[in-house]
Amino acid sequence: MSMTIDGQIEAFLEMLAAERGAARNTLAAYQADLEDFSAFLRGAAPRAASALDIAGYVESLHATGFAVRTQARRLSALRQFYLFLLREGVRMDNPMAELASPRLPQSLPKYLSEAEVDALLAAARAWEALPGLKATAGLEILYATGLRVSELLALPVRALATDVEVLMVKGKGGKERIVPLSDMAKHAAARLRETLMKAKKSPWFLFSGRDHRFAMTRQGFALLLKQVAIRAGIDPGRLSPHVLRHSFASHLLAHGADLRSLQKLLGHADIATTQIYTHVLAERLQRLVEAHHPLAR
Repeated sequence: MSMTIDGQIEAFLEMLAAERGAARNTLAAYQADLEDFSAFLRGAAPRAASALDIAGYVESLHATGFAVRTQARRLSALRQFYLFLLREGVRMDNPMAELASPRLPQSLPKYLSEAEVDALLAAARAWEALPGLKATAGLEILYATGLRVSELLALPVRALATDVEVLMVKGKGGKERIVPLSDMAKHAAARLRETLMKAKKSPWFLFSGRDHRFAMTRQGFALLLKQVAIRAGIDPGRLSPHVLRHSFASHLLAHGADLRSLQKLLGHADIATTQIYTHVLAERLQRLVEAHHPLAR
């Protein structure tokens, strides 16, 4: 943290880390957004800002041409900051109370078809040596569980080592959840683990980096996936760990899963987050009506 950071902002960031288990990248984003607001105030303390100050800041964001999503993120940081000050008794009012967030455009999650996932898995299995084993295990586990890439890369080398049918995962905010495992995912993890042990690498993480004391980086794993996409004849720009998570969710819903179950599997705190997948339900219902409604014939 910067030595010149406002004391209340620092306290807010410490709360996010201690009480909510916020990741380093999340804390850095909050700090950058709040310091941008501080710069707009030109020396005035953010804790003393008025609703008029915030309205002026919003107008400046709009005038500068920031994307709606960026504006919404910065206002979300301010909203949480002033709720924290209210809770701590630093302020007796909330200057954000009457300010509405900018309306975000509805964007549907990008996902692959089931045939494309099959092609990726086939390409990864045909890729010999350690990169292929890592790619196969990563694809199998991500597609079978819907894990976030951070959760995948944090798996210890002994993960999936037994015949258990479920995996205990620690997600955002340190919250734990249980996800079921497929036989293919367990088999792919076992092959990767055996290869690592035979090479006497003895890493701590199942997906270890070049330095076997540390996990593979997110960037390194994303690059591995793009190499598999090229081998499978799929545009590498369409593939990322998050696209696989979206594919897992979309395909589950398409085959009859319900939103509440999907919410638990994905580790979403709020079902509103899971509802971005309702387009899949709508498509399924439309097919159902077209297939069975007498007027559709």
